[in-house]
Amino acid sequence: MTIAWDAFTPWSSLAGGVLIGLSAALLILGSGRVAGISGIVGGLLRPGGPDTTWRLAFLGGLLVAPLLWRLFAVLPEAQPVAGGGLLVVAGLLVGIGTRYGSGCTSGHGVCGLSRLSPRSLVATLAFMGAGFATVYVVRHLLGA
Repeated sequence: MTIAWDAFTPWSSLAGGVLIGLSAALLILGSGRVAGISGIVGGLLRPGGPDTTWRLAFLGGLLVAPLLWRLFAVLPEAQPVAGGGLLVVAGLLVGIGTRYGSGCTSGHGVCGLSRLSPRSLVATLAFMGAGFATVYVVRHLLGA
C-alpha cells in the first residue's frame, strides 16, 4: 500500500476541520444541540417535531456547500470503489450501527470527544475498530 502524497491537501483539510469544529461549536453554544447528522436526520423522521426548521436548515447547508464550493474551485471527482449493491448494504449497516451506538461519527467523534464524553470515546473506538477490521477483512482476506 502506498500513500499518494501528491493528493495530500493539508491546508484545505485544515480549513475543513476548522469549519466543522466551528459549526459544531456554534450549534451547541447557540442551541444546546449536538451536530450529529444521524440525530438531525432522525429528528426529521418523527412527524410534527417542534425543531424541524433548524434541522432542515442544517441539512440544507450540507447540500448547498458543495454548490458554493464549485464557484471557487473544482469539486473532487467521486471514485466509488464498490458497486451500487455493496454501497447500499454498507449504508444500511452504518445506519443500524448509528442506532445501536446512539449516534454517528459526527455526534460521537467530533462533538462527543470535544466534550470529553467517555461514552463517545468508547463509541468512537468501537466504530473506528470495526472500520479497520472491515477494511482488513475485505481487502486482505477476501481479496476484494
